[in-house]
Amino acid sequence: MTTEKPNLNAPMAATSLKLPEDLKRRIERLASAANKTPHAFMVDALAREAERSELRARFADEAAISEEEAFSSGKSFELAATFDYLTARASGAKARRPKARAWRRSK
Repeated sequence: MTTEKPNLNAPMAATSLKLPEDLKRRIERLASAANKTPHAFMVDALAREAERSELRARFADEAAISEEEAFSSGKSFELAATFDYLTARASGAKARRPKARAWRRSK
């Protein structure tokens, strides 16, 4: 994940955020330990969560496209062979790419 740090010098829109007292104290303690203001700590946390949500949505979109491609092609890769291939590649070993095989969609 390539989290971009928010530009705290950019124009900012004001918003009001009501926090439970215990969460506010936790944020103040954590921000102080990170040598940040509570505001900067919360902006960073919100930016990270926004990016995570965007990545999750992009992943779901790509998974839906892949599923549609698999259904329309009628071919897929055997899971065990795929894991073996990826494990070998990740370790730097040469590996033969698995072949896509025809399958039938269950009813």
